[in-house]
Amino acid sequence: MSADGPDIATLNAMAREDFVAALGDIYEHAAWVAEAAAPLRPFGDRDALAAAMARIVRDADPALQTALLRAHPELGHRGPLAPESADEQRAQGIDRLAAGEAARLAALNAAYRERFGFPFIIAVRGQRDMAAIMTALERRLAGTPDDERRIALAEVCRIAGFRLARRVAAPADSATAFSE
Repeated sequence: MSADGPDIATLNAMAREDFVAALGDIYEHAAWVAEAAAPLRPFGDRDALAAAMARIVRDADPALQTALLRAHPELGHRGPLAPESADEQRAQGIDRLAAGEAARLAALNAAYRERFGFPFIIAVRGQRDMAAIMTALERRLAGTPDDERRIALAEVCRIAGFRLARRVAAPADSATAFSE
């Protein structure tokens, strides 16, 4: 996968405001993650940046974590989406579900939100197909609120890792944990 943005050395050298502008949307509607990562530079590579940002999210105040979870769109949402969310859902075919499958997804999404207070979050780029996503949603509906919060935050970080891999150029000989 080739990234279409700056490399890690360029990000490390950017002014704080430029760094935040370049990465502020990696976590859905949560520029605070990039703001908190900026003073931690320099990062050795893209994976170190991803790990630092994930640590910021894991260590954040629970209210910030909840806001981050609630900022994510539901799968199959028909309204406006952030460009990367729209691309991720489109790539998985979620925007082209048959009527019955879309209704099933909407019902499961509603049950999930009612139970946990935030939308079902899964890194769709890492899934084989829509059946796997539906199976995961059904399985996770049976989880505990504490476990599901932990899993959802991990999925948010996984999504951010995929986004960083698409946005931040890596050296040609570098392997990444966030490949498609």
